[in-house]
Amino acid sequence: MNGGLSAMPQTLVKNVDFFVAALSQTFVSALQLDPDGMYSQVGIGIVEKFAEDYVRLKRFDGSISHYDREITKFQHNKA
Repeated sequence: MNGGLSAMPQTLVKNVDFFVAALSQTFVSALQLDPDGMYSQVGIGIVEKFAEDYVRLKRFDGSISHYDREITKFQHNKA
């Protein structure tokens, strides 16, 4: 390892980012701007499907949520 500070969250932007997260079954956080202009977590789950305009996450309880890629930031913590 690089011996630096603890791993910073990685933002998923490109399709390949979502593909790798889906293959590795990594939990991803969905963040959206709140009224104060700060990002707040609106969901977390495993990437089950993604397209140019949305990402579908499967949560811990098995339920599914869809998030618009235009207004949602997706992150996961690097190991």
